[in-house]
Amino acid sequence: MKERGLLNDVAEPSVKLFEGERWLILTGLFGIVLAVFTAVVIYFQGPIVLPEGNLESAFSFNAAVGIYILSIAAILPLAKLTVRKRKVIRRLFIVSSLYSYGIESIQHLRGLNPRFSVEGSLVDMIAGMLFGVISLLLVILALVLTIQFFRIKSPYERPLIILGIRYAFFSILVGNLAGIWMIVLQGRFTGDMGNLIVLHGIGFHALQTLILPAWFLENSQVKDRLKKTLIHYGSIAWIVSIILIGFQTALGRTVFELSALPILTGIVLFIWLGATIMSFVLFVRKEKIKRALFN
Repeated sequence: MKERGLLNDVAEPSVKLFEGERWLILTGLFGIVLAVFTAVVIYFQGPIVLPEGNLESAFSFNAAVGIYILSIAAILPLAKLTVRKRKVIRRLFIVSSLYSYGIESIQHLRGLNPRFSVEGSLVDMIAGMLFGVISLLLVILALVLTIQFFRIKSPYERPLIILGIRYAFFSILVGNLAGIWMIVLQGRFTGDMGNLIVLHGIGFHALQTLILPAWFLENSQVKDRLKKTLIHYGSIAWIVSIILIGFQTALGRTVFELSALPILTGIVLFIWLGATIMSFVLFVRKEKIKRALFN
């Protein structure tokens, strides 16, 4: 009876993830479909398209942006934006993503670098510069959402997920700084072996790695204090790991070598992983209790 009472305490949230964001969802899925198409092309003809094209870059880009847009579609209903502002942000994300998919895929298929081509025509150079502008627009949109989520005042619905979102946007800020860094450098490499694309990509994946554990905990049956502790520990560990990766990259060294900073990064990531696994275990435990009671 006590377990039944605990389960009944979980109210269905009135604001649901992805609610009202059909077009953003389709835009995100389109990127994933493009990534699959690119993978098929790579399978049959290989990744390199002379003189500058690399289809592996197009594959990873389309998949990453698609996942990012799906994540934005999930959290946008929680941002408490006015109808007009939400519509503007939605449209800007859609237009920016579609242009990014197009330029990244088409140019690599043509054998050109979509951003920093030295083999393309004047039109290709202009398209690449516009790509840079679009990238800056995506940075601005992320900043707008960051400010909005930090402006939401308590009490608010789904506080655990909001907490995870706030941490995630801090990580995204670091990822965006890496993106701007690449634009300034006109490339992704620093020093002998540093690769900014690693920092850029990992920073953006916080929208999955920090929000999913919060969703697990939201749907688990433990004390709120433990839930918040797990989110704080896991999220802080993730952000510390991002900062350490940033330092290693700034030194011009790879994050995959066995030196002090990468080893420390791995240790900190194990803390994040432990908090995430515990969140999932607590979620599964609740689901098992539910099946035992109602089946």
